[in-house]
Amino acid sequence: MRLRFHCQNRIGILRDIVAHFSDYGLNVARGEVGGEHGNAIYLHVPNLLHAQLATLRPELEAVPGVFGVRQVNLMPSERRHLELDALLSSLSDPVMSIDMEGHIVAANRAAGQLLGVRIDEVPGLSLDRHLPELDLPALIRRNNARVNGLRIKLRETTFLADIAPLHREHQDDVASLAGAVVTLHRADRIGERIYQVQRQELRGFEAIFQASPRLQALIREARRMAPLDAPLLIQGETGTGKELLARACHLASARGQAPFMALNCAGLPESMAETELFGYAPGAFEGARPEGKLGLLELTAGGTIFLDEVGEMSPRLQVKLLRFLQDGGFRRVGSDEETWLDVRVICATQQDLPALCAEGLFRHDLYHRLNVLSLQVPPLRECRDGIEALSMHFIDRAARQIGCRLPGLSSPALARLVAYHWPGNVRQLENVLFQAVSLCEGEAIEPDHLRLPDVGESDGLAGIDLEGSLAGILGEVERRVLEALYPRHPSSRQLARRLGVSHTTIANKLRRYGIGGEE
Repeated sequence: MRLRFHCQNRIGILRDIVAHFSDYGLNVARGEVGGEHGNAIYLHVPNLLHAQLATLRPELEAVPGVFGVRQVNLMPSERRHLELDALLSSLSDPVMSIDMEGHIVAANRAAGQLLGVRIDEVPGLSLDRHLPELDLPALIRRNNARVNGLRIKLRETTFLADIAPLHREHQDDVASLAGAVVTLHRADRIGERIYQVQRQELRGFEAIFQASPRLQALIREARRMAPLDAPLLIQGETGTGKELLARACHLASARGQAPFMALNCAGLPESMAETELFGYAPGAFEGARPEGKLGLLELTAGGTIFLDEVGEMSPRLQVKLLRFLQDGGFRRVGSDEETWLDVRVICATQQDLPALCAEGLFRHDLYHRLNVLSLQVPPLRECRDGIEALSMHFIDRAARQIGCRLPGLSSPALARLVAYHWPGNVRQLENVLFQAVSLCEGEAIEPDHLRLPDVGESDGLAGIDLEGSLAGILGEVERRVLEALYPRHPSSRQLARRLGVSHTTIANKLRRYGIGGEE
C-alpha cells in the first residue's frame, strides 16, 4: 500500500511516522518527499492491510505536524516513470540515454526495435559495438554542448543524430557530465518533417518566394485584393500554396490581428464537416458534448475562415454557407437559435467550379457569391524560370534547419529539376530538396540525391515509336497528353479550359482515342 502524508516540514517527522509501522512489525520499503515545499511524505508499505490502516490512521494523524493521511495509487517517482515511459513510447524516433562509458541507461520502444532487442534488454547495452567508428563519450566531452544533425550509420541505416548532454547538479562543466540523450532521425524522412515545421512559420507575402515573373504578378494582384473585405476564391493545383496565399491575404487585411481558421472540405463526412464549421447545440445528438461545441465560424469571429477544396462541399453545406454569405447568419446543428457573425470567407479549390456548376454538382448562386474576388495560382511546371532560385532558397533553409554545411546544386541536378513535371508543385519541390540536403554528403546535390517519382506524366519521348509518319507520332503524343491530364480534369469542358482549346475539339479527340468513356 502507498500512502501520502500531508505534513509539516520539520526535522524528525519521518522518523516519528515510520516508528508506528515498526511497532506493528510492518516494513517500509520506500519513502519519498514531495509537495511544493517538502510538505508531503510518500511511503510504500507493501504488507499493510486496509484493516491495519484503519487502526493506525488515528495514531499517524496524532503525530505532531501530520495534517492528513490518505492512500494513493503511485509514488511520485513511479508516476514520473510511467509518464516518461508513455512519452517516449509515443515517439516514432529512436531515443536513448547513455552514460559516459557509452552504455545505454534507458531507451524507448523504437530504439529497441532498431537495435533488435526487447525494451527490457536495452539498459546496459554498449552502443560502441553498433557504432565502432564513433566514440560518443569522447564526442560529448569534446563538445560539452548540444550537437544537431550528426550523420551516423546504424545497422545499415543512415540517421541524423541530435545529442543533448546531461549534467549533474545543474552544472555545465565537463567534470559534471553524466551522459547524453541521443535522438535519431532517419535521413530519408527528415525533409518531410522539416517541411511541416517550416510551413507553420510562414507568414505574410514576404514568406512567399517570388522567383518567377508569373508568381510576382500573382502577388501583385493578391496585395491589391487583400484589403478588400469581400469573399476571395483561390484556384490552383495541389501543392501550389493556396493556403499560404490565403493566410498572407488575411494578414494584409484589416482583420490581420483577428483569428484565421482553416477547414479542408475534402474527405470529411457531411455531418462532421457541418459540426466543425457551424458547431452544435447541447445534446444535439447521441455522443455530443453536454455543453455543445463552438464551430470554426464562431471561433473565427471578426477574422477569416479558409475553406480548402470547397468544390468537395456537400449540397447541404453549400446551402448553409450560401445563407451565411448572404446575411451573416446560421444555426448550430440541433439549435433553433440564430447566430450572427462577421467573418470573411476565403475559399480554395483545384477543381473547375463552373464545370461543376454545369454538371449540377455545385450551386451557381454559391459560386457567384464566392467568386467576388479571384486568384489563379500557376503550377510549378509553368514557372520553370524560377526553379533554380526557388531550389537554392529551399536548400539554404534545409541546411540551416539541419545544421549542416550549405551544399551547392550541380548542373545535372538542376537540369533534372527543371525537366521534371512536378505533379505536387512547390510543396513537392520543397520536400524533395529537404530530403536531398539530408542525404548529401559531398559539396553539391547530385541527381541521385533527388527522389523524384515517375508519376503523372512520361518524360521526353520515352516509349513513343518514332518509326511512323509525323502525323502518327504527333497523334500518339496527343493521346498520351490527354490520358495524363484527363484524370485531373475529368470532363471535356475542364480539359478544354486547361489546354486552351474549344470544348468541341477536346470532346472529339477524347472520343477518337476512347478516353473517359462517352460524355
